[in-house]
Amino acid sequence: MAGRSASKIELTAFDDLFQTDESREDLKRERLMDIPVKDIRDFPNHPYHVKDDESMMELVESVKTYGLLQPVLVRPLEDGTYEMVSGHRRKRACELAGIEKISSRVIELSMDDAILMMVDSNLQRDEILPSEKAFAYKMRLEAMKRQGKRTDITCSPVDNKLKGIKSAATFKDETGDSQAQVYRYIRLTELIPALLTLVDEKRIALRPAVELSYLPKEAQEWIAECIDYLDATPSHAQTIKMRKFMEQGKLTQEVVESIMDEEKPNQREKPVFRDKRITNLIPKSVPLAQQSDYVVKALEFYNRHLQRKRESRDR
Repeated sequence: MAGRSASKIELTAFDDLFQTDESREDLKRERLMDIPVKDIRDFPNHPYHVKDDESMMELVESVKTYGLLQPVLVRPLEDGTYEMVSGHRRKRACELAGIEKISSRVIELSMDDAILMMVDSNLQRDEILPSEKAFAYKMRLEAMKRQGKRTDITCSPVDNKLKGIKSAATFKDETGDSQAQVYRYIRLTELIPALLTLVDEKRIALRPAVELSYLPKEAQEWIAECIDYLDATPSHAQTIKMRKFMEQGKLTQEVVESIMDEEKPNQREKPVFRDKRITNLIPKSVPLAQQSDYVVKALEFYNRHLQRKRESRDR
């Protein structure tokens, strides 16, 4: 009997025995600390790109000259290290500048709260790539759903229902994008990397990209190959046509190539030769319309060369 009762007793952690309610609350409050850069981990699946570009080099020089003007935001982890919430570019600049410690705001946050703060703190950036918005919005909405935040399932012009989004008006206030636009961005996470890169490069517009996101990955690979060969991207009308063929179970590589081969406003001149062994030998300065003439002249020259060699041997 005593054994059964003892098994129900929960042991209190040693530190908790000597902590007051006030000291526990102090740990949750924001603290400003200088933390070794090596002790700060990047946020898991951070959706925003950190590039060592010209802008980064300017930030590095600023950090070297003036120091870090704005502390980064981190959350403490159980192993004594920290996780970056906001400030990945500043951290990278400090690494490149050779700075070992970084001024940090330390706040106790759950993973979902950290996701919301991480996404929201980056929404004010001057330029955000579509791919960055796509994965950031997806992470944000999944975190909101896990937290049990109020969700209003409302109709979307893109699809019948968008689950996990709170009221469109509220979300627009927080992100600057309407519910339908948020939905379109999230659909981009279903694209293969090759197509998503073309969206970031503004070669594929958002709405055609959304239609492509519904296609199987294999079909998306076919489209990427056609884009590379034709040097032209599909129009919105063409992507709608492909999706309809897919829904009917009739989308094949031949159908994709046929649709992509249709003339459209953004279609450039088609290559004369598909074999890369030929196209790689043609100088880039030769216009597409003159490639056949170039190859014919090259073959005529080569044939004359062979003829001279034969005549030389016969002498």
